[in-house]
Amino acid sequence: MRLLWGIALFTCASTIASPVAAQDEAFEFWLNPSISTDLDGDTGIELETAQRFRSSDDGRVDTYFARLWLKQAISDEVTLAGAVERRINDGGNDELRMMQQLSGSHGILRTRLRLEQRFVDNADRMGLRLRPRLGVSVPLDAAGRWSVKADAELFWTLRGNNLGSDEGITGLRNQVGVSYDVSDNLSLGLIYLRQQDFEDNAPDEIGHAPLVSIEISF
Repeated sequence: MRLLWGIALFTCASTIASPVAAQDEAFEFWLNPSISTDLDGDTGIELETAQRFRSSDDGRVDTYFARLWLKQAISDEVTLAGAVERRINDGGNDELRMMQQLSGSHGILRTRLRLEQRFVDNADRMGLRLRPRLGVSVPLDAAGRWSVKADAELFWTLRGNNLGSDEGITGLRNQVGVSYDVSDNLSLGLIYLRQQDFEDNAPDEIGHAPLVSIEISF
């Protein structure tokens, strides 16, 4: 039953992400290594990085970022976090981001609400974006080492970085995959990711990517 909930969520999100308009699709590869440690029983820090490799033939550029998180557990189910990120867009404008995030774990349900302040090089102003995400994480074995995960995340632009740029719901990201806890300190994940950017008066840009995650804690 739990697995069916996860499949249903992903199927619903994918249906929403299939517009009747033309689409501009491309394949990508994403790598997401991170390392974290606890400062005390309720507080931790994490260095998260990502490498996103895209085809240059259609104008999409490779992206690299490093993000430093400070996380505080409010309860057994809820965590408050903040981060600063430097993002390098190879061949495009680089970006500095500040983030505030509230994450929840409620049985198999996973929730996340993230607010971003975006400072893009050569842009008119600071941008604001809200990213709500809903998902599931379902254990596949008695030990809980294997799990299947699925989620859907909206990109809601509250204020564009440039005057006259698109605002409102500007994107949707779906993910589904499996993760395996190799040990108490190492977790690996293999995920299919679909990223759709909604465009006005142009085909939506859609990226399909295998995402490999490597999480190290100590």
